[in-house]
Amino acid sequence: MKKTLLGTIVAGLILFVWQFVSWSGANLHSSQLSYTPLESDLLECLTSHKLPEGEYLIPNKPPEMSMTEYQELFNSKYLGRPWARIQYHHSFENSMGMNMFRGLIIDLLSAFLLCIVLLGDPTLDFKKVMITSLTVGIIAYLTIPYLNSIWFKSNSLPDLLDAIVPWTLIGLILGKILPNKQ
Repeated sequence: MKKTLLGTIVAGLILFVWQFVSWSGANLHSSQLSYTPLESDLLECLTSHKLPEGEYLIPNKPPEMSMTEYQELFNSKYLGRPWARIQYHHSFENSMGMNMFRGLIIDLLSAFLLCIVLLGDPTLDFKKVMITSLTVGIIAYLTIPYLNSIWFKSNSLPDLLDAIVPWTLIGLILGKILPNKQ
């Protein structure tokens, strides 16, 4: 239990610190959050049309339209034309403290789950810890950020770095903490 607790705290803090460095310190994700000088006009347009809060893919199939009808419309009207993916909220909240707290809890939970998986192996050694830790990071990258980058044509390189760097560091540290010394 002592190894699980120590591994959870250390790995969770590595994730938390890396996320700060990645998003704020090194600003690796700047290409995913670009500025446009048209922001006021765009927000005014969305607000004036009373767009409900949500996520939108534009163009998209109206609920009442059949898929066959939409495919015909898409091919004749939208193919080769501009499109957008929008996340729209009515109010920008400054909830940094709560967001950081929730992020820390998720990081600790992720680290705890990794420790549980690793400590279930009675033959655990440094190499297994490294491979498993890095595998967890790569699976997380491939199944969400990379898959989204395929469909929505976005840059996922910062997310790949977020998968490799901290999970490698975690593997290095947990590889020293978790295995039973023979």
